[in-house]
Amino acid sequence: MRTRSEKPKKQKSRWKWLIITISVIVAVAIAGLIYWGVGVYSALDDFSKTPEDSIFPSVPPEEAVEVPKWEGKERVNILLLGGDARDADENGVARSDSILVASFDPVTKKAHLFSVLRDTYAEIDDHGKGRINSAITMGGPSLAMKTVSDLLGLEIQYYVYTDFEGFKSLIDTIGGIYFDVEKDMRYRDNADGNRYDIDLKKGYQLLDGEKALQYVRFRHDAMSDYTRTERQRNFLKAVASELQSTWNLIRMKEILESVSPYIETNLSVSDMLKLGQLGVESHVGGTAQIPPMDLVAEEHAGGASVIGIKDTDALIGYVQEVLMSDETIPTPSESPNADGSTNGGSNSDNGGGTSGSSRSSSSSR
Repeated sequence: MRTRSEKPKKQKSRWKWLIITISVIVAVAIAGLIYWGVGVYSALDDFSKTPEDSIFPSVPPEEAVEVPKWEGKERVNILLLGGDARDADENGVARSDSILVASFDPVTKKAHLFSVLRDTYAEIDDHGKGRINSAITMGGPSLAMKTVSDLLGLEIQYYVYTDFEGFKSLIDTIGGIYFDVEKDMRYRDNADGNRYDIDLKKGYQLLDGEKALQYVRFRHDAMSDYTRTERQRNFLKAVASELQSTWNLIRMKEILESVSPYIETNLSVSDMLKLGQLGVESHVGGTAQIPPMDLVAEEHAGGASVIGIKDTDALIGYVQEVLMSDETIPTPSESPNADGSTNGGSNSDNGGGTSGSSRSSSSSR
């Protein structure tokens, strides 16, 4: 016969095991977060290369360019440089194949992306005028930052440099990007055993690292670099959106470790973490080509065509106009549809060319 005292004892025992189970789950979760946090910190720390590991030669102190500090509250601008190692000069540094500036406002949580045409003829400190993509070969990333900073009228605090393989590794690690390729793209690149040939079909599809690189590199059409830079901006917007997904935030340690060997930057780990938080909270307010078409002037240097600028002050004013804009807010001439999209209106990107549409791969797979 069961006594009255047995029931409370059984209830107490059940509560005890429940508490133990919850405690174990919490302990495992904390351990996982610590492991994740240490891994993320270590991967970020590997982005900053030692002088021995850097691809950029040391710049003599008297030729060093001062880089502005970011205090964390004002606008921060990051120069994104993509290089093709096959174009390296005698110093082992390649001219910038792609030049972009990501600008973040910590107050409004708006981000803007500018792409600079690589043949833009700009003033390079102590070197006179030259193609803007050559600045990095003359004085490393700091001179490239200073040159782009002077052109746009923005203080650029940081740079991030990567090559083809780093870009491919990023896209492959996040599982590719679903993207609408606006037309067939074909080009035969006879270097490196045709490793970088381009062969893309028109249509909405999943682009892996190799296909994504083909898409952002293609410039063999009527508008050449003008349409290529627009494609790059559109694709990077899709990548940014995908990186903000919950799943990829959880996998951030794996993502960072995959690209670490291919990236070089002057960002400290603490600044990377602050910028990472800012990036998650921000939305892309607009993108633009530099210089815009109405400020482009045809010039020649050394017998070759370069991209001149009609009015440098007007260019700086244009950059400020773009930074004040937000493409996610409908203009008065736009009418919202039932799904929240809009018809009509204008785009702050007057670079010309076509744009590909994208959807987050996390929601499409």
